[in-house]
Amino acid sequence: MPTNRLAQEKSPYLLQHAHNPVDWRPWGDDAFEVATRENKPVFLSVGYSTCHWCHVMERESFENEEIAAILNRYFVPIKVDREERPDVDRVYMLFVQATTGSGGWPMSVWLTPDRKPFFGGTYFPPDNRYGRPGFKAVLERLARAWMEDRARIQQSGSAVIEQLRRHNEISAGHAMPDRKALDAGFYAFRRSFDGRLGGFGSAPKFPRPSVLQFLLRYYVESKNEEALEMVLVTLREMAKGGMNDQLGGGFHRYSVDERWFVPHFEKMLYDQAQLAVTYTEAFKITRDGQYAAVARDVLDYILRDMTHPEGGFYSAEDADSATDPEHPEEKGEGAFYIWSHAEIEALLGEGDAAIVSFRFGIREEGNVDEDPQGEFTGRNILYQAHTLEETAARFESDVDEIRAILKAAAEKLLAARAKRPRPHLDDKILTGWNGMMISGFAKAAQAFDEPHYLEAARRAASFIRARLFDSARGVLLRRWRDGEPLVDAFLDDYGFLALAMIDLYETAFDSADLTFAITLVEKAIELFEDREKGAFFSTAAGAESLVLRLKDDYDGAEPSGNSAIVLALLHLARMMDRDDFRRSAEKTLEAFSTRLYEAPSAAPALLCALSFQLSRPVEIVLAGPSDQPAFAAMLSSLRRRFLPNAVVLHASDHEMPAIGGAPTAYLCENFACKLPVTEPQEFENMLNQMET
Repeated sequence: MPTNRLAQEKSPYLLQHAHNPVDWRPWGDDAFEVATRENKPVFLSVGYSTCHWCHVMERESFENEEIAAILNRYFVPIKVDREERPDVDRVYMLFVQATTGSGGWPMSVWLTPDRKPFFGGTYFPPDNRYGRPGFKAVLERLARAWMEDRARIQQSGSAVIEQLRRHNEISAGHAMPDRKALDAGFYAFRRSFDGRLGGFGSAPKFPRPSVLQFLLRYYVESKNEEALEMVLVTLREMAKGGMNDQLGGGFHRYSVDERWFVPHFEKMLYDQAQLAVTYTEAFKITRDGQYAAVARDVLDYILRDMTHPEGGFYSAEDADSATDPEHPEEKGEGAFYIWSHAEIEALLGEGDAAIVSFRFGIREEGNVDEDPQGEFTGRNILYQAHTLEETAARFESDVDEIRAILKAAAEKLLAARAKRPRPHLDDKILTGWNGMMISGFAKAAQAFDEPHYLEAARRAASFIRARLFDSARGVLLRRWRDGEPLVDAFLDDYGFLALAMIDLYETAFDSADLTFAITLVEKAIELFEDREKGAFFSTAAGAESLVLRLKDDYDGAEPSGNSAIVLALLHLARMMDRDDFRRSAEKTLEAFSTRLYEAPSAAPALLCALSFQLSRPVEIVLAGPSDQPAFAAMLSSLRRRFLPNAVVLHASDHEMPAIGGAPTAYLCENFACKLPVTEPQEFENMLNQMET
């Protein structure tokens, strides 16, 4: 079996390609020096370890000896894990999207030896099919073009980079956006909302939790019931569908259909983190236990299957897994999750199997009617076909009895599923994604009063500080795996971890968490801020050479680094009265104001930050001993409410006194503080008045 240079890497994605006959190199100066010395173009392939079409292209092309020989002879092949190196991914994805009109992974880009792109795309089949040109033919054509017309290609690469630079520039001097931008966001999402099945647009449907979180904040500020209903419909329909793992908890990446039924089965940490927060927030608004139950299922899945023994959170689980333990090389998408009717009946017996089949839409012939690849033939994706009440009526039982039967059945099915070959686990630990997940656990610990969720958040934060914070340099690192930290962190890592530390502080009131959040934000300003024009670059000045330094503002599957850092800045500005933080945040919002007015649907997380900035400033300070029942009662009253635009502090006596040594609450609104109260009911009344 051949071995290439990727065998020395730690990235699970790079290691998946370590035995390809392609002479892969990791991204770095060495590879480009070879390209310069040998006067060859670079073939850059970018993907991630749980990417289905990345696996397909590897099997079809990168394991093909003939194609590998062409790549090795005419190009310098470089492989990049986009999750480790989002900086590289962003630059060349911008090129691919600009030149082809779409993007995705695997991303395939051809570069000059000075890193300038001249041709790109995504997945290429080995030969002409699906209306796509064959990879072998593309390689031969580009190799010939490089030999015959190199000067024109190099000139073209330089011109493209200059065009992208101009397109990506943000001019200074805009005014601060106002509430019209929030209204524009609401109406943009309203236009694309699917009122019957939830979500936005048609198939495929992605969860995109930052949209839902913006709409919840818009509802709080505007009392617009339609905004709330858009979120609740979407959350209910997503939870019912096959995109939600009905047995094990957690959400798959997206639904290929409009009704959230047939998922793309990979599970990403950033989706779990954001959806846990969104379902928790919906519970706090509605007090409806169905949303709390989904949030708990997500968090319990993370604790069971996605947590390192020392507390950090893993990145992802693959969509594909072995269909037969005897033949691990034969894989199918969703194989770990789908069931035949016969399997269900054999495990549960005829009576309970009938109940489970009715509840979860299981059919003898399989329940996936449109299956062009044939991967689900005779198999079933579990979804909530009928409610508990409908199931009880169908089997002439009461709801509690049906619930107990389904609970016992789920435990049996989960145990049987655990014996199947598991999907590949991408066990690298990413700082930014861990920040999002820490926030998820911290917010759930508050809403559900669950100490073990707080403990999970604390352990993960301790892991990141111990393994991914270089205290000597005062900088974060991006990735840890198998004992190795790698790559200086990017803006989003600083932003998401700072928000996590704020959430952790507001959960446990450990001042060290707040201090660390301030440290992170100060370092982010130093490394990434554009002091002249406003906003933040994704990468640090003087970092490893890239042909473009971008300011990312698109809130896609993950919110942008600018959205995260602005929200962190605004929270800390209020909590610590830091005018410098406030001004940095305002300059960023000003820089993106045109974007927020003209394309608000591209930046829902930034709209969340704008909503916070435009809202009535609310500071809630609890003082005095935290171990007394009155303190717990006041804290419980506070945490039952969804107050996205408030900041919460625990003060020592020298900051704000505890009246008579008793737990005391201060509520300050619009820069004016009400008289402090020591009775929980008085505090409850103050909060009620504030919400009206």
